Amino acid sequence: MLETENLKKYYPIRGGIFKRKIADVKAVDDVNLSIYKGECFGLVGESGCGKTTFAKTVIRLLEQTAGHIYFDVPADAMEKIRKLQSSDQASDELKKLRKQYDIVTFKRKKLKALRRKTQIVYQDPSRSLDPRMLIKDTIGEPLVVQKLAKGAEVREKVLNMLERVGLREMTLYRYPHEFSGGQRQRIAIARALIIDPEFVVLDEPTSAVDVSVRAQLLDLFQKLRKDMDLTYLFISHDLSIVECISDRVAVMYVGKVVELAQTTELFHNPLHPYTQALMSAIPIPDPTVKRKRIILTGDVPSPVNPPVGCRFHPRCLHVMDICNKEEPKLVDIGKGHFVACHLYD
Repeated sequence: MLETENLKKYYPIRGGIFKRKIADVKAVDDVNLSIYKGECFGLVGESGCGKTTFAKTVIRLLEQTAGHIYFDVPADAMEKIRKLQSSDQASDELKKLRKQYDIVTFKRKKLKALRRKTQIVYQDPSRSLDPRMLIKDTIGEPLVVQKLAKGAEVREKVLNMLERVGLREMTLYRYPHEFSGGQRQRIAIARALIIDPEFVVLDEPTSAVDVSVRAQLLDLFQKLRKDMDLTYLFISHDLSIVECISDRVAVMYVGKVVELAQTTELFHNPLHPYTQALMSAIPIPDPTVKRKRIILTGDVPSPVNPPVGCRFHPRCLHVMDICNKEEPKLVDIGKGHFVACHLYD
């Protein structure tokens, strides 16, 4: 469904009298990921590691600094692109294929068509919903903008979507502030799904609600994925939620993916020292059982000036000489388990 190739997103830092660029915030730095059709792909990491920036970049809400993003490319075309890239020749055929399938090249009509296939549900619905718009207009607006329906047909589709997310007809003529946090998030979900997208980014969609509502929303996401044949990119810092809903999980640290595996494999056999520290912080719902915590020393490095070599080495308990000289590559150690650590070279 989606594949990124050496994706980078830098934010320039400007200074001086002429506001020239003096540095970059390396929010996403050389990320290669594939998300398969129909799966829920989890993306976890500390706040500020680049999760949301990555998600917004792959659906073109942000412009990438470098790299390629391929969306819904036929297998034979993707194979052809890889073959041409490996030949190290900037052929006209490769440029033509990239113009057709690489969404970073999309403009105007092609970009607007992409919006029909990709949507996002934000973390805080009270900030993502317009407080001055009735719910019927909020949910129906994407249909009007994309010219998918008009008049009575818009109302009919909105009612149908409200029913799917567990809300009633009386919701139509009310404003966002009249609902609870969980209900507002259901409205945001309805707005994202009203145009029947294929790929949906869920950016910490359960962090602004309480535990009971969180469980209901997770059940709703699972049901909608099955009924509407959706593919999710699920972002969270809550590993227990990611374990519940995701098929595969990638762990990010300061703009880099440091580990990637099937959910069961990752939670039962975390290999990267950073992933192991994250896992040790998951609370166990049994007061008689104690988990051995891995306490990381030092602070998270700045993405403006990340450490040379492995970005985690200043805080790693297993640091070696090579770690502060050479950056580890993300390598497959078997069973689709990838890790970027010199311990497994």
